[in-house]
Amino acid sequence: MTQPQTLLATPLTLPNGSVLPNRLAKSALSESLGTYDNRVTPALPTLFGRWAAGGTGLLITGNVMIDRRALGEPGNVVVEDERDLPLLQAWAESATRQGSAIWVQLNHPGKQSPKGLNRENVSPSAIPFKKDMQAFFDTPRELTDAEIRDIIARFARSAAIIKKAGFTGVQIHGAHGYLVSQFLSPHHNIRSDEWGGTPEKRRRFVLEVYRAIRDAVGADFPIGIKLNSADFQRGGFTEEESLDTIKALASAGIDMVEISGGTYEAPAMAGKKQKASSQAREAYFLAFAEQVRTQVTVPLMVTGGFRSLSAMGEALASGALDLIGLGRPLCIEPDASRRLLSGQETRHRVKPIVTGIGMVDRMALMEVAWYTRQLHRMGAGKEPKPNESALWSLANTVVGNVRGTLKTRRLRAS
Repeated sequence: MTQPQTLLATPLTLPNGSVLPNRLAKSALSESLGTYDNRVTPALPTLFGRWAAGGTGLLITGNVMIDRRALGEPGNVVVEDERDLPLLQAWAESATRQGSAIWVQLNHPGKQSPKGLNRENVSPSAIPFKKDMQAFFDTPRELTDAEIRDIIARFARSAAIIKKAGFTGVQIHGAHGYLVSQFLSPHHNIRSDEWGGTPEKRRRFVLEVYRAIRDAVGADFPIGIKLNSADFQRGGFTEEESLDTIKALASAGIDMVEISGGTYEAPAMAGKKQKASSQAREAYFLAFAEQVRTQVTVPLMVTGGFRSLSAMGEALASGALDLIGLGRPLCIEPDASRRLLSGQETRHRVKPIVTGIGMVDRMALMEVAWYTRQLHRMGAGKEPKPNESALWSLANTVVGNVRGTLKTRRLRAS
């Protein structure tokens, strides 16, 4: 039987001929390491250089926004033009000079942006969040047809700049309740025009985004997508619709599909309420990947839950997926990939981040914010703190977000 580390070390050739050096990928994590006016900072090359030195074959950046008017959180990097091209080039080179591929995740938050950060939030339809989240998120305004087409063009423009800067690919964020995910969901998208009303019309937006990016970057530049297996919400995006969307994207020429799941209203991506069978296999969405594999040959990446060398090896050996997506393990152990590739287990195991505050823990807020703080430490050239207090992290996050929102709004008004 092939050793797990041998499978992990095998290069992967994508449909367009690009080659990834191994089967370990850092899934997108929201770094929030931009300035409050959304510029690239030197902390980003520092952070990604650390991961590249740790042996991860593919590094996917988190939440690079395509529109300064539509931020997901304070400190997002926005790429609308070439003003930050030298720092973007340094960011790309921090990974490529060490042999890693580095893709930029392009995103638009839609309505999933905290109150007060943007002048207004938009979405396919003016559907509010559930009651216990309305204190944090405003009801959005419905997008016009002209605005939808402008957003599609912005995805393409940003991708072209990313390619010019030396990054080796882009990923469309189509998961976790952001704008692309909102268009796909019958809960969030109740339009009756050409952008909604049927599953085919709801997927039109993501297909148009893909085609616009492909026209901008050409056939030899990898384009991937992060997509929900399901929203895990009543009336939301289902596994059947996800499978049909993946088949449509595969037919259109997508180079890789990363499978995740959930939204901030139903945070399955954080491991909440996983079945015992999923816990035993570690990967949260492996069963869905197995279904997808029977329908398409496009490379698949599964993110969420992988912890042990044996589980990663078994998943790859099964043929259900092609890339192991790691997120939180690399936040607390940036060299974890090098250990796995040498046949060793990681030093640190991911544990639930629990504050004891019911609403915070149910929404899995600290499963993002706690790890973001570890990224900030590494971006400053420091070591992560695997045992940092959840309450201490929460307090710092709340203060930082309030300060960041106020500074962002002040800069925007000046």
